[in-house]
Amino acid sequence: MQSLRRYFLFYTITILTAGCATDVANRIYTKDSLAPKPINEVQILWSKPNKPFTVLADFQSRGESPEDMQRKGAEIGADAVIVSLLGGLYSKDEQWAGKDRHSNTYARIAATAIKFN
Repeated sequence: MQSLRRYFLFYTITILTAGCATDVANRIYTKDSLAPKPINEVQILWSKPNKPFTVLADFQSRGESPEDMQRKGAEIGADAVIVSLLGGLYSKDEQWAGKDRHSNTYARIAATAIKFN
């Protein structure tokens, strides 16, 4: 009986710990490495820019911020990262998404690192 309790406790702790883990998926498309940049030289964009660019990488994770995506972009020499906030909370009482009091929450973040042509 004692070993069954230990097994159950170990299993419960493992499941709870896994549920809190940050999952990260990064894919770099460039063949050549670029020199890293200072983080303050990497723009955070919320939509596709009008000027031409080349995609360097895609980043996505849980539990990170737009500034984390900016740092990752700086590490690979990007000029900017196009950030998307995905998921999150919403209010059932508010019909318009732009007026939702939870519109600043998100469950997942994704960013595309770019280099301007």
